[in-house]
Amino acid sequence: MAKVLVTGGAGFIGFFLTQQLLNRGDQVVGIDNLNDYYDPQLKHDRLAELAEHSHAANYRFIELDLADRRGIETLFAEQQFDVVVNLGAQAGVRYSIDNPHAYVDSNLVGFVNILEGCRHSKVKHLVYASSSSVYGMNTKQPFSTDDRVDFPISLYAATKKSNELMAHTYSHLYGIPTTGLRFFTVYGPFGRPDMAYFKFTKAILEGKAIDVYNNGEMQRDFTYIDDIVEGVIRVMDRIPEPQVSEITNAKAPYKVYNIGNHQPVTLRRFITSIEDACGKKAKENLLPMQAGDVPITYADVDDLIADTGFKPSTSIEEGIGKFVEWYRQYYK
Repeated sequence: MAKVLVTGGAGFIGFFLTQQLLNRGDQVVGIDNLNDYYDPQLKHDRLAELAEHSHAANYRFIELDLADRRGIETLFAEQQFDVVVNLGAQAGVRYSIDNPHAYVDSNLVGFVNILEGCRHSKVKHLVYASSSSVYGMNTKQPFSTDDRVDFPISLYAATKKSNELMAHTYSHLYGIPTTGLRFFTVYGPFGRPDMAYFKFTKAILEGKAIDVYNNGEMQRDFTYIDDIVEGVIRVMDRIPEPQVSEITNAKAPYKVYNIGNHQPVTLRRFITSIEDACGKKAKENLLPMQAGDVPITYADVDDLIADTGFKPSTSIEEGIGKFVEWYRQYYK
């Protein structure tokens, strides 16, 4: 059906997205630099599963860094993609406080390399990962894509906001259709070990204490991986039409959506769902809120529903149950 580039192809979302694209008959090229931000074995195991996929003949993996300008230029020139889904990025809010250059290299330099690749090879649609972190300390709930997002409180969030601005520029100047997706706390099997649900499950099963910030009173719009992938595919297939800004005369085939469960869950309920799935109570270290964290994330997904007919719906109990089942099997 289409030839798709998935950057971050060995990552959490990239892995599940690639599976679904192969299932429906697309050709997929995945790239990833396989860095050690978290255990690279997880990335290698995801790639091994993709290599054994029933449609693996339509899949190719290339180890490549987004910041490798020449490498990205060559990739686009040789492959001629129809659609690009840019999921490759340096993730993590707290990691950005101590490792800022990693975010500049991957999320800014790497993203402009992708934009240039799309420009010169006339890609039909660029879909890219933004983040709910762009809302910063906004107090209006739920977060809407119509809200101002000019005050990020982490470098990670600033790079994601920058991606949206860069994409709009390329959409306006070169007519490249671009769609940004503000993901809200993605979780599920084969996920990232630096995420709270992964750390909590490991600690609870091992009888170790977990760090609970802000007395467990924070709220997150946890979004299960299957819902995220369904949303990405629905958006991939809906190329934005050129629209004129209500504020300026700028015209661009540009769109940004929230993808969240639109039902914020307290950290307390989140911990309880893990305890129930593990069959064990957690030992807790109560700590104040950390720098760069926000008290609540809550997505307004009305635009997503109106334009694609889809809204995430997996409950935290169902999603955590599936994760813990995978965790027990994977780590035996």
